[in-house]
Amino acid sequence: MTATSVAPSSTAPTSTGPTLVASDLDRTLIYSPAALQLAMPDPQAPRLLCVEVHEGKPLSFVTETAAVLLDELARSTVFVPTTTRTRKQYRRINLPGPRPQYAICANGGHILVDGVSDRDWRRQVAARLADECASLDEVREHLRRTSDDSWLLKERVAEDLFAYLVVERALLPEGWVKELAEWAEGRGWTVSLQGRKIYAVPKPLTKSAAMREVARRTEAGLTLAAGDSLLDADLLLAADRSWRPGHGELADEGWGAPQLTALEERGVAAGEEIVRQLLDADRDRA
Repeated sequence: MTATSVAPSSTAPTSTGPTLVASDLDRTLIYSPAALQLAMPDPQAPRLLCVEVHEGKPLSFVTETAAVLLDELARSTVFVPTTTRTRKQYRRINLPGPRPQYAICANGGHILVDGVSDRDWRRQVAARLADECASLDEVREHLRRTSDDSWLLKERVAEDLFAYLVVERALLPEGWVKELAEWAEGRGWTVSLQGRKIYAVPKPLTKSAAMREVARRTEAGLTLAAGDSLLDADLLLAADRSWRPGHGELADEGWGAPQLTALEERGVAAGEEIVRQLLDADRDRA
């Protein structure tokens, strides 16, 4: 394996409860054609399985080997897809293996239980957002005022929780994202640049809080997590052990933590290796 540990991985499980695996999806487990990063001759490229189709077009892929490993992982652990996607966007994905009982959408804004959003959790999230950060309306107004049609393609709101822009990245003014991040920081929001999307997300809206709630409900004895972006950092810190690929915001910054394993693999090969190591970590408990 070509993984390097940033620091020694964290400890053995503290109970006999199940292993909970909370993993980001896009650019962590599943990959768009633009994100595959197959740096090898065509005859050596891995066989791919499409896991998302939208409007008749294949959008996301895993390797066939990763598909087999994902099926095993979903059967042997409490596997919780954990994504910034909206519920509608998440439901387009058809991962190998049994359908997960739990999923985390909208960066922790929704916990799905058998496909249905948990109302109690949604109320808790709404209360935290009202008390701890600037409003979505204020942030959207700032985005509109400071962006420019020469590089802005779309402006969207996700689940009435956060906003994101789709941009022509090559035309994005140097320093604009940094300035936005500094403005947002003082208002309790986080900014993340992922591909052509710039996310503005309230700090109280976290994947880690949702993961902890699912871990509580399932009485998990070990929590494992994986992710590639700034919006995944809190999730990776909250888990007993975690992984990131060799690409993405966190890799670009050299981000690390004691329980984190930083992989060298990039693109769809990293997705396969992440699933393999998650499965190995669960097996090691036996």
